[in-house]
Amino acid sequence: MTWVETLRAGAEAVRAHRMRSLLTMLGIVIGIASVILTVGFGQGAQQQVRDEIDALGSNLLIVSPGSSTDSGGMRGGFGSATTLTLEDAAAIGDDTAAPDVRRVAPTTSSSASLTAGETNWTTSLVGTTPSWPDVRARSLASGRFFTADEVASGAPVVVLGPDTASELLGLGSPVGQTVTIAGQRLTVIGVLDSSGASESGGSEDDQAILPISTAQALTGATSSSVSTIYVEAASQATLSAAYQEVQSLLATRHGVTTTDADFGISTQESLVETANSTNRTLTVLLTGIAAISLLVGGVGVMNIMLVSVTERIREIGLRKALGATPRVIGRQFLVEASMLGLAGGVVGLLVGVVGSWVLPPLIDQPVTLSALAVGAALLTSLALGVGFGVYPASRAARLTPIDALRSE
Repeated sequence: MTWVETLRAGAEAVRAHRMRSLLTMLGIVIGIASVILTVGFGQGAQQQVRDEIDALGSNLLIVSPGSSTDSGGMRGGFGSATTLTLEDAAAIGDDTAAPDVRRVAPTTSSSASLTAGETNWTTSLVGTTPSWPDVRARSLASGRFFTADEVASGAPVVVLGPDTASELLGLGSPVGQTVTIAGQRLTVIGVLDSSGASESGGSEDDQAILPISTAQALTGATSSSVSTIYVEAASQATLSAAYQEVQSLLATRHGVTTTDADFGISTQESLVETANSTNRTLTVLLTGIAAISLLVGGVGVMNIMLVSVTERIREIGLRKALGATPRVIGRQFLVEASMLGLAGGVVGLLVGVVGSWVLPPLIDQPVTLSALAVGAALLTSLALGVGFGVYPASRAARLTPIDALRSE
């Protein structure tokens, strides 16, 4: 019996019991669809995290101050100290000291209430320098960003995030209008494009950006300390070199070592890894649960094939009496089990693909299908059919013609 004849006979046996075959495949269909969607959700969440962090800036290093300790011995969290200064930022921006650094943007951050007419809105107040849009990879939807001369003179100007502008100024062009912060009127000179990203629990689209000198005057700050220094490396390839340069430079300036540094440096990759660790754990857990349903589906295939062997004992005995070898008999039943497994995998794959199209708009969560997951799903379904079909096939192959014919 050739392979073509075996395949034809196997397909005919599956078609002869359509309902039973469909019910047998159901476990594999559910398992394959669950695995594909689970992996898709995990990869979609990881890509979403990466896109949001990439939106915070290109080739970015984030330098934050260390923790502080008050007179009572109480230690604050990371970022509570005032160890970073404008002078540190200027030193980092020196091409001689840090040749792999392209731009630097020191920032101060506080919360403030903005007023425009009868409307008020509380948002994040960010004081920075003209390099901030380039370092943070932000563009303007309208207007312009402030200049170095406006920073030097402490000009009363402000650039609003898109959410801040819409909440505070409503419809119409915000550029040219005025807002009041701490009793001082500032002119809106620009509105940022939406980034959709968030950092430290706040939206990057809801903030007011001022010249750092203006922000310090509004908050009454008398020192040159800053809350964060954003550093853009010359390229992705030099990000590690820039990290080492900034770390060594600040350690020297502050008279500390890297082990007891009063500052911290984080990179995009570290942020991505931290954010994705939970997603990966959850994906592995859900995939494991889905894999259990695959095992149940495989057991169903084995059960049905054993029933099929029992029902077709007379056919097996007759074929062996006519000269069919145990290998041919076993191969036929193994082919039938493989067809059930593969067909269940194909249907499960189709269900998973349809789910990846339908679910994201409903649950507001991206689903990313990968060719590797699709290929692995098909191979798994085929392996289940083969693996759980071995015992029924070997049982059919071991039947002797006389015993098989006598059982009828």
